[in-house]
Amino acid sequence: MSSSAQTPSSVGTLRHDSVPIPSVDQSLPLRLLPFVLSLAAGSVDVIGFLGLDELFTAHITGNLVVLAAHLVADKNASLALVMSVPLFIVMLVVTRLFATALERYRITPLRPLLFLQFALLCGFLGICLAVGPDASAEAPTMLAAGMLGVSAMAVQNALVRIALVGAPSTAVLTTDITLLTTDIGEIMLGREADRIANARRRVKHTWPAVLGFLLGCALGALFEARIGLRALVLPVGFAFVALALAMSCKLHNGCGSTAEK
Repeated sequence: MSSSAQTPSSVGTLRHDSVPIPSVDQSLPLRLLPFVLSLAAGSVDVIGFLGLDELFTAHITGNLVVLAAHLVADKNASLALVMSVPLFIVMLVVTRLFATALERYRITPLRPLLFLQFALLCGFLGICLAVGPDASAEAPTMLAAGMLGVSAMAVQNALVRIALVGAPSTAVLTTDITLLTTDIGEIMLGREADRIANARRRVKHTWPAVLGFLLGCALGALFEARIGLRALVLPVGFAFVALALAMSCKLHNGCGSTAEK
């Protein structure tokens, strides 16, 4: 297979027998997608932390920090914390394999991966609604619910890397803030036109993800304080909107086709 090199801002790129991988710059729905996914990640992360005994579903580094703190302080770490990191890694691998299988059948993976994320979040919400507000975070059913949340965020982390060209991270705020700050510095202080242009392009993609995650955290905390884990309806709603945005874009007709430079 042969294909020309493409930049993140180009219309798309080719993989596995000319399967189009859409670019975040191709249309308004795809430009909005990272912002909406960041809303989902921020809200589900804070809801899980508050409602599931300090379990981060999107911020796996946070789980490592909390786990290390428990171990150093000789406190018992929850099984959810112990399971979250290896499960996250396993789900990243599963997502990559699933995307590869889709590409081999000439299916653009963006929509199926967004649907998988939506389904996992629905499962997370469904279990929490079924067991009620009085269930212990250490109960087996709640452990399963939390792992569905972790799995959903693993899928989201992977899909912006493998199914949407040029998208920023939508669940790792440290990376996004670092990129945003350094790129703003480059725009203000840089002297090379090419580097400044590249920094402007990255800022255009990164700031909505930062804003979305922060707004998602605020909304998630507000809803969780009022209605508990039923607040998971919020990230489920955001995931549905993300799926709807992808469905509204004709991936094989302009939105995801490969354009000539």
